[in-house]
Amino acid sequence: MSEQAPPEPGTAHVAGQVTFLVCVADDGHSEVAARFAALRARNSGGHVALLHVVQPPEFQHWAAVGELMRQETREEAEILLQTIAAKVEEVTGRASSTAVREGGIGDEILSHIAENESINLLVVGAAPPDQGHGSLISWLAGQLAGQLNIPLVVVPGNLDERQLQDLT
Repeated sequence: MSEQAPPEPGTAHVAGQVTFLVCVADDGHSEVAARFAALRARNSGGHVALLHVVQPPEFQHWAAVGELMRQETREEAEILLQTIAAKVEEVTGRASSTAVREGGIGDEILSHIAENESINLLVVGAAPPDQGHGSLISWLAGQLAGQLNIPLVVVPGNLDERQLQDLT
């Protein structure tokens, strides 16, 4: 299999190359979703893109404090993405693209997909039943799914390695 470079943001879909966009948060089920996508990408010659959406800081009384909070949040997001990207690269042998966006999670997911035509699948991790329903999954099911022009893959966050291997 030949090594293909990750698609550049804003580029159109390349026939035969599937890009899995994984929405990640600082939780275990996001890591399971990223591993699922990495295994699928490895087995299909695809690519993994990672997206983390941060909420704008609510404290806006002093601009300097708000900007410091924004900067700290972005740095934490970058560290999270780099940690998961390293795990994805261990599986795929390829670097994944990463993006941090600020705003409402649904709007930012839709905007990111619209700006990156190479994305073929949206992958999200679902919290195990004992942790309750995740706000992203509920929102995706109720609002976003009808607006998506790509398939949505919901990966149960309690899958073990054997189950992931069997599914991919």
